[in-house]
This record gives sequence, structure tokens and C-alpha cells, in this order.
Amino acid sequence: MSANAETFNAVAHGGNVAKHPKGLYVLFGTEMWERFSFYSMLSLFVLYLRDSTPGGGFGWTATEATSLYSNYLAFVYLSPLVGGFIADRFTGYRKAVMIGGFFFMAGHGLLSIPAIWAVYLALTCLVIGNGFFKPNVSTMVGNLYPEGSHLKDRAYNIFYMGINVGAFLAPIVMEIVRSYSGFHAAFAVAAFGMVISVSILWYFRSLVEDPNALAARQKARADKAAGVADSAATAVDAPPHGVSHQDEGSDAAHARNKQTLMDSVPNSKRIIALIVIFIIVIVFWMVFHQNGSTLTYWADDNTDWNVTGTISNSINAFWVLALTFPLVWFWGFLDRRGKEPSTPTKMAFGMTLTGLSFLVLYLGASFGEGAPKSQAQFSTGAFRVNERVITNLATAGVPKDVLDKIVAAKAADGKNTIFGVKFEPKTDEATKVTTSGEQQLVAAINAVAPGQGEAHKSAILQNAYLFRVSAFWLIIAYGIVTLGELMLSPMGLSLVSKVAPISVRGLMMGGWFVATAIGNKLTQIGIFWDIWLQSTFFLVLALMALFMAVVLFFLLKPLKKAMPGV
Repeated sequence: MSANAETFNAVAHGGNVAKHPKGLYVLFGTEMWERFSFYSMLSLFVLYLRDSTPGGGFGWTATEATSLYSNYLAFVYLSPLVGGFIADRFTGYRKAVMIGGFFFMAGHGLLSIPAIWAVYLALTCLVIGNGFFKPNVSTMVGNLYPEGSHLKDRAYNIFYMGINVGAFLAPIVMEIVRSYSGFHAAFAVAAFGMVISVSILWYFRSLVEDPNALAARQKARADKAAGVADSAATAVDAPPHGVSHQDEGSDAAHARNKQTLMDSVPNSKRIIALIVIFIIVIVFWMVFHQNGSTLTYWADDNTDWNVTGTISNSINAFWVLALTFPLVWFWGFLDRRGKEPSTPTKMAFGMTLTGLSFLVLYLGASFGEGAPKSQAQFSTGAFRVNERVITNLATAGVPKDVLDKIVAAKAADGKNTIFGVKFEPKTDEATKVTTSGEQQLVAAINAVAPGQGEAHKSAILQNAYLFRVSAFWLIIAYGIVTLGELMLSPMGLSLVSKVAPISVRGLMMGGWFVATAIGNKLTQIGIFWDIWLQSTFFLVLALMALFMAVVLFFLLKPLKKAMPGV
């Protein structure tokens, strides 16, 4: 074994890391600017496709834009499986991240070109870039620490905060740039964010991965084939300057003991345990990522504040920034008293909190749905006719031919004029006359079914009225689910880093993102938003999350046996 490898192993199994290495903050900055770039693009992409102004977008329909967007996200979260495998076997993690960064820059740069071919080529580059970047930068965080280190969970919490700093800043900056300079300038700014990200990683490269790490990994695999334990390869990606070197102590001995326990478990058993975790967290991502769809609808239609979709998504990032360091302090507080829970236990509590957050939304929706409706509310409120409303109106005796006309009513450009449209008070700029949502809806129905709007006015207004509740229901729910997210998402990254055998660590990190991809796909449960009562929808998601929390608590004992010391 080389001298460097021996040094790395000494650090991995004997070094006492009492504080976080400098490399963590390098990767924090690298990931922050990459996520700034990533979420900058996401905040504008669909708007860009739908924009029809000269020199703007392409005038696509919402269906067309949403279809491309969803397919893009599916490939984005599937690509890390390939990128992690390539890093494990061929390139090493730092080089893979650099390759991903250059593809990201190319993708965002291409979006600044006003041509549809540039869009498709850009998306291809971004998918490839994410595949190389995302799993491997997450793997590098864990490789900064000795195997068995108790600091990994907190390290991933801090790293996760970098993600959300970027996510918080992106929509704000992009809206400013777009309003003054247009879409293409905004995409160019996103590309510049990736320039900063890659520059940080390159300049401080000595702190995050040894240049000879790949050779060390290849030698470790050869040693393993010859009968040498896999533990001899651990932390070969940890650099000589990226990890704190301190005197031997009880922490070092504890880390060695935990890693010895982990090495005693067959690799296959550890991989199976991780796959079980991946399956369980699919439900978390399905529930959590309602923030981009149904929770956005809730914020827009049913809160008494004017909370737009962009702002409501920023609430989550705000809570991450507010809660991360208190949570990191709390884990440290428990650790000093020997009471810090295992990583799977933290994840079980995170799933529980996710379920509880949607119970809060269930209560808020139940309160709004059960509140009496008055004519004063109709005069100032908003209305929307959806599938649930049509079903209720049929039950109330509205003729089927009238309902069919409501659903089929379209403008010359093919857009619906009643079904799914939000009717709210509008003020004519010329006359300063305000027309209520009630008046607009009744008039629209009368236009396609003469006299029927007035004839069934009471039933229509009662069922189509969009109740309003305090936005604090949403803010509190976001606070709870964000705390659950911090106990689950960064903990999952930490768990993969601690449990996955070194030879497949990048691949298993990619598996974590595949679970994310599946969860994102299952967010399509949101199709029931317009069919069920909102309280029913939130309750179903709450119960699903709580059920998986129970499953995870039930499996803690066998999981801990397969992943001792985590």
C-alpha cells in the first residue's frame, strides 16, 4: 500500500476529528452555487416555454410545458445512478463533479440561445451534468470523515443548508434579472452560478479529494479480490489536508469500534438494508414534493395572504435556514451525553413529522370547508369549477347538459373559459369598475347555457367558492415538514456514506436519488386534488407518511443489525 493510502487509513481508523474539516465548507459553497444555478433554471423554465412575447419563449400550452418539465425531472433524478457508477469505477468523485459542472454550464448557457433546438440540447446537458455532479459531491462530503465518525450526520445537515441557501436565492435573483433583461439573460446568470461552483471546487481541490484517489480505489479492489478486507480501502478519497488531524482519544477509539462492527457485516446485507430505506423514503418524497403542486394551489387559492407559488416554495428554504443550526446543536448536545439517536431512528422521526405536517393541513382544510359561507364572502371571494364541483352540482340537480356545456366551454384559442378557471374580483383600469368573481362566473355560465347561471346560482356559488384560511396553517405545516426533511433527507445521504461499501458508494448514492425520482413521479397523486375534498387529500397523505413511519420504527431493530454503529 502506498504511503498516501496508509496516511488515509490512519486518518480513517485512528484520527480524532473533533471539528468539521475545511473541505466541508468547500463542498458547501460548491453545492450552494450549483443549486442556485439548478433552481434558477427550474424557477423560469415552464414560464419560458409558455411565454409568447417577441424575443421571449415559444408560446407552448401548459400541458406541453408540463410534460417536458416532468420528463426532464425524471431523467434528472435517474441519471445519478449512472454518474455514481462511473465515479466509482473510472473517474473518481472530484473529477466526476468537475465534469458535471461543465455540462451544467453548457446546459444553462445553451438556454440563453433563443431556439428550440438549444432547449433540447440544454436539457440533455443538464441531465448528464446532474448525473455526474449530484451523487458524487454528496459522496465526497462523507469521504471527508473517518469511517465511523459521529460527525457525519451533522456534516450532512450543514451541507444540506448550502442546498437551500441556493434554492432560496435563485427565484428572487431570477425574477429580478428576468424582469429587467429577459429570460435569456437570466439563464446566462444561472450559467455563471455554475462557473462560481466549479471555480470553488477547483481552487480548493486539495481539501476535498486526493488526486490519486482513483488509483488507491483500484488497488483496494485488487486487494479485496486477493482476500484483503474492504475496510482497507475506506476513506481513500479523504485528503491529507481536508480532515482535522488531532491526538488519539476516546472519539477515535469509538469510531474504530463502530467501523469494525460495520466491516463485520457482509456487503450484501448492508446494500439490502439501504435498499429497504430507499423504498421507504419514496413515500416521503411523494408527500414532501407536493410543495411544487398541491401546496402551491393551496397557497394561491385558499390562504388569506397573497402567497404566490414562488413565495410559498421559499417558505421551505427559509425554514431550512432557520432550523439547521439549532438541529445540529441539538444532535451535538445529545451526543455529548451519549444519547444521540441512530441515523435510521432520526429518519423514522422525520417520517413521523412529515405525516404530522399534513395533519396540520388537514385541520386547516377541515376548518375552511366547515365554515359557513355568506353573501358578503361571495361578493369579495374567488371561485373555481373543478371535477369535484361538477359532481356536487350533478347531485344538487343541475342538468347534465348544462354541466357538459360548462366543461366544454372554450375560447377561440382552445383555452377553457369556465372549467378550471379562477374567477376573482377584477378592476377595469379604464373605468375603475370592479367586477366580482361571483358576477363573472354567473355571466360565463349564462353565456354558454342561457339563464342557467342564475337558475342554479346558489348551488354553483356554494360549491365553487374558494374558502380562505390563515396562511399560518401553511407556514406551520412547512415548519414541521422541514424539520422532518432535515431529519430524513440529509440523514439519508449520511447513511449511504456510512453504510455503503467503498467500492459501490457512488452507485448507492445514485440509488438514493433514484428513490427520489420515483417519489417525484408518484407526486401525480395530486390529480386527486380536484376530485377529493382538500381535507381528504391531506389526510390520505398524512396517513401514508405515518404508516411508513410505523414501518420504519418496526424495522429499526433488523436495520441496526445490518448497519451497526450508525
